[in-house]
Amino acid sequence: MADALPTIALFAKYPHAGRAKTRLIPALGEDGAAALHRRLVERTLATIRESGLPFAVWTTGAMGRDFADWLGDDVTLVEQGEGDLGARLSRVPAPAILLGADIPGLTAQHLCDAVAALETNDAVIGPASDGGYYLLGFQRKLPFLWQDMAWGTDAVLAETEARLVAHNIAYAKLTELDDCDRPEDLAAWPELTA
Repeated sequence: MADALPTIALFAKYPHAGRAKTRLIPALGEDGAAALHRRLVERTLATIRESGLPFAVWTTGAMGRDFADWLGDDVTLVEQGEGDLGARLSRVPAPAILLGADIPGLTAQHLCDAVAALETNDAVIGPASDGGYYLLGFQRKLPFLWQDMAWGTDAVLAETEARLVAHNIAYAKLTELDDCDRPEDLAAWPELTA
């Protein structure tokens, strides 16, 4: 069994109109897309709290005070820093579970399952139906996962798995979930835009 529980690292952008959920702007407008992003982050944070697991919110797009005013003074905030997504993900110390806020179907059980998987595996992946992943956990640093990745494409999951296999890293996979990134995704989650 692992010595320490992994910390959930929720990556969150501040919900500025025009800069959050930009692929949803054609369907919702700038304000609507930002409001949806705000709801998704709040919903994900509530799910993390329900799990009882240690967590921190890795922030971008605003000062820490703005995030504290939004999410609460009891939330540990860490600045993501500069660079592409891979550079920012690489800064999270192990053991950790990386998490995005765009998976409305995420439950506390998924997070607990990820922790359980890390007791017998070096890594765990929560595959997203769009070819990426909604969750990636690791017991130790795996820097090869972050370099030269085609982020935002449907090749991310397959490439991640190929790299884990090439480095002989034992990993587990969780249930596949849908994310909410594109206008066509909204029909599955009417309560998010009501």
